[in-house]
Parts: sequence; structure tokens; C-alpha cells
Amino acid sequence: MTRAAVLGTGSWGTAYGKVLADAGTDVVLWSRREELAHAVRTTRENPDYLPGVRLPDRLTATSDAAEAVAGADLVVLAVPSQSLRANLEQLAPVLAPGALLVSLMKGVEVGTSLRMSEVVCEVAGVDPHRVAVVSGPNLAREIAAGQPAATVVACSDLDTAELLQAASSTPYFRPYTNVDVVGCELGGAVKNVIALATGIADGLGFGDNTKASLITRGLAETARLGLALGADPLTFSGLAGLGDLVATCSSPLSRNRTVGERLGRGETLEQVLADTRQTAEGVKSCWSILELARRHGVEMPITEQVSAVCHDGKAPAAIVAALMSREQKSE
Repeated sequence: MTRAAVLGTGSWGTAYGKVLADAGTDVVLWSRREELAHAVRTTRENPDYLPGVRLPDRLTATSDAAEAVAGADLVVLAVPSQSLRANLEQLAPVLAPGALLVSLMKGVEVGTSLRMSEVVCEVAGVDPHRVAVVSGPNLAREIAAGQPAATVVACSDLDTAELLQAASSTPYFRPYTNVDVVGCELGGAVKNVIALATGIADGLGFGDNTKASLITRGLAETARLGLALGADPLTFSGLAGLGDLVATCSSPLSRNRTVGERLGRGETLEQVLADTRQTAEGVKSCWSILELARRHGVEMPITEQVSAVCHDGKAPAAIVAALMSREQKSE
């Protein structure tokens, strides 16, 4: 890859753009706000989302989408998952023909229950072999600081995945390939919901046994949904499954875990979201994931309870009794 456009200047889009630049690719970040693009160009950092992190000289920014994607053989989509369709409808006409489209988003679309790669294929009118996803324990602030991390680059075409792997490899960022796009995307989407649950447990004052139980049973319901949709079960024991789940449920850098913790402490969802700068994807995706599970006859009790808190006004403390009083069964 010689030139990449990253559409979106949040923390993860910016951090992944830094990875690509450090790996030798010329990168252009696209921001809707010219003032942010100007700040990136002139100060060599993203003051809104990664203050204090110096960005490579190979990376620049623009507020002109056509300028960003001109000549780009790699187009990275890093907008909030629920706004992907609207953004891509505007951007699709200026995408470079033949470019590899890469999704950094971890969500399931409300209303359609489509995974992000499915939305990309539908809106951009491209073959799945031209769409890849990046998923793993990738907290943006740590990666931007150059701390060692691994990830998965997944595409239904292995050769394409290997191209992205080479373009994303740095001394601090190690990508592994996978052709199981379904499993990687579901692992990334559902872990946000489980992180909300573990955050709620933290906010309610529960300890590590509770959180470990939620993580483990959350992985089980993720795998059940994945198997119903044709995913490889081994994916869920890897970086895009267990790895991402543990990082997101454990770290104070996790937006979803933090939102859950504040809910558990008694704040309303409206209060939390009002002063949460970046998107906590699990808040909206929990509903669409639950709809997808019901459509396929898959039981997801943790996701169901988180959705009840976020969308039905259920008290966070009430989900404990709901989960603990379920019918007893074998593991």
C-alpha cells in the first residue's frame, strides 16, 4: 500500500493512521471540521482525541473528502458505526476505484442488524473481497503511545488480508490474518455490550468474581451468535474474541466500560452520554445485536439485560437478580 485515506479523526482512526504511516504508507486523515484538520497539519497532533501524541510526518489531514481519497489504494472507515451508512452514501462517489475498504468500526447497524462490512458492501456496491476489518485488543491511546499490541486483519480473501497485514506491521503493532470476517466483527461488536455489563458491575460495587463471570458468559453468548451466523468458533478464543473482550471489559480507557460504571453508580444514560465525548458503541448496538440474536433463535441473556437498561429504563441493579435467577443448566 502506498497511500491511505482514513475517514474519521477520532482516537482510533487517528491511532491507526499513525500505525499505517509508521509502517511506511502516506496517510491523509479526513475530518468534517477544518479546524481539526488544520490543527493536525500545523501542530502534528490531534488535540481533540489524542493530545500530546506526535503524529508522523507521513500523515496529514484535510476536510475535503475528495482530496483525502484521491489516489488512495487503502480507504479506512473510522466513523461511528451508526453513522456509517449516511457517511458512506456521501463518500462513495469519490472513492478510488479498486481501493481496499477497511472497517475499524465495532457495531451492528440499528434497523438492519447488518455488520459493518455488510453495510460497506451494500452502500459502496463492492465485492466482499475488497472489504477488510481490523479488530482486537486495540485501545487507541496505548497504541498511539507505541505500546506493544496485536490485532487481527480479516478479509474473506486471504491475499487481501496479507496486503493489509504488511501495511499495518510496525515494531509495536503486530497484525494476524484471518478469513473469518463474521467472527471478527461479532467479537468486536458484542464485546462492547459485555463491557457495559462489567462496567455496571463495577459501578454497583461488585468484585472480580462478578466481572470474570460476566466476561466468560459474555464470551459464550458471543460464540453462540457467531456459530449461528457461520463464524469459525476458534475466532472467539483469539485476539478478535477473547483478547478484545478482556481489554474492553478491564481498562479504564474503555468508553463502554466507563459508561456502564457510571450507570451502575446511579447516573442516567442521558446524563452519561451528555458529557461523553466519544461514542460508546454498545449503547446502540446492544439493541440491534439482540434483534439479530432473536432472528436466529440465539439466547443472549447479558445482552438482553444491557439492552433493557439502555433502552427500556430498567434499573441497573435489577439486572443482577434477572441474571442470577435464570433457570439452572449445565455450562
